[in-house]
Amino acid sequence: MTDRIDLTDYKTKTASTLKSTLRWGHELVFQGRTQRGYELDFDAAMEWGCSPTEALLLSFAGCMAIDIVSILRKQRVELTEFHVDISADRNPTPPQYFTAMTLDLKLKGHGLDDAKVQRAIGLSQEKYCSVRHTLRPDLKITINTILENEPPHEQEPA
Repeated sequence: MTDRIDLTDYKTKTASTLKSTLRWGHELVFQGRTQRGYELDFDAAMEWGCSPTEALLLSFAGCMAIDIVSILRKQRVELTEFHVDISADRNPTPPQYFTAMTLDLKLKGHGLDDAKVQRAIGLSQEKYCSVRHTLRPDLKITINTILENEPPHEQEPA
């Protein structure tokens, strides 16, 4: 069994101010560094790193996923797998903001049911996901779910 990270009240541990640095490397390549030392390369040509919009897309998926897993754990759902595919459409002319995003969530575990998953998705979008609340309010978001319920673990005889 793997060690579980305690996500109880993780939102209360979020810093109210974030700081990062961005340094120009060469051409249109920049290296971003978080205040805790994590690095991410940005590249307009997408040869040495991701584009800023790719990072934003992943940030949205990551924010939603963290919320959903945390909420489902509180609902006593035991997830064994969680996978997100995300795609987005952009405005064709500058500024090329996102006009629509589609997230395909694939969840597998014990105690999964559609009502619990939809509640977790709703809470993330409406209340908890900081990235969602940073994006344009007219962004069309579609979330599809595929649930695979596994039978509960059988207890070993004593």
